[in-house]
Amino acid sequence: MINFFRGIRHRLLTENKFSRYLLYAIGEIILVVIGILIALQIDNWNQDRLDRNEEKNYYRNIKRQLTEDAHGILGSLDYNNRFLAQYNHAAGIIAQNDRTAIDTLARITLNLMKTSDFHRQSNIYQSLVNSGEIKLLRNQQIIEGLQRLEETYIYMNKLEETHSQAVMSFIVPNIVGSIRVMDMYIEDQDRLYTFDFQNQFTLLSGLMLEKNDIYERALERIRGLNALIDFELEP
Repeated sequence: MINFFRGIRHRLLTENKFSRYLLYAIGEIILVVIGILIALQIDNWNQDRLDRNEEKNYYRNIKRQLTEDAHGILGSLDYNNRFLAQYNHAAGIIAQNDRTAIDTLARITLNLMKTSDFHRQSNIYQSLVNSGEIKLLRNQQIIEGLQRLEETYIYMNKLEETHSQAVMSFIVPNIVGSIRVMDMYIEDQDRLYTFDFQNQFTLLSGLMLEKNDIYERALERIRGLNALIDFELEP
């Protein structure tokens, strides 16, 4: 093919048809440019295809991690709800001064030392930002959703830290002065029926309800993100 075009150029020059040669040369240049543009377009198309495949892989990994987070949050939510029911029952025992339920009250009182604590696998949003891989995600709604979820997780962890500090600073000292933990012997029955213990059940219940609200908010945001990711993963 190259020899064919070279022959045409040679014939035009030898026949002294310069104008035709010039037009031919321009045409040949245009063909070369078109060929280059086509090659670049194919290269760009291939790169876009590779980027899109990589983007989908990130979406799959993100969804897998979000699903794991959701399972962990549901576990914390169930854990909280189980103890909330107990705390409400204990507050009722104290309010009624029901001394026949002293053993039940003691067992529930020890549970005041237990707290829910959600541990996610990793910080998805920050990991994507730090690695620079976030530029591969073209869906801005997913990026913003991950950022909002991260803010929710931060607030969630602060509430869990507050709960843990309240238990260590106030609950534990009161319990060890009333119940011998090793054998569940109640040292001071009257103390368990004071408004002080009733307040502890009430205040911790309020804190746990606030934690439940933030758990539910995180689950809602995870569901929204998964719906957006499912749309991106559609063939």
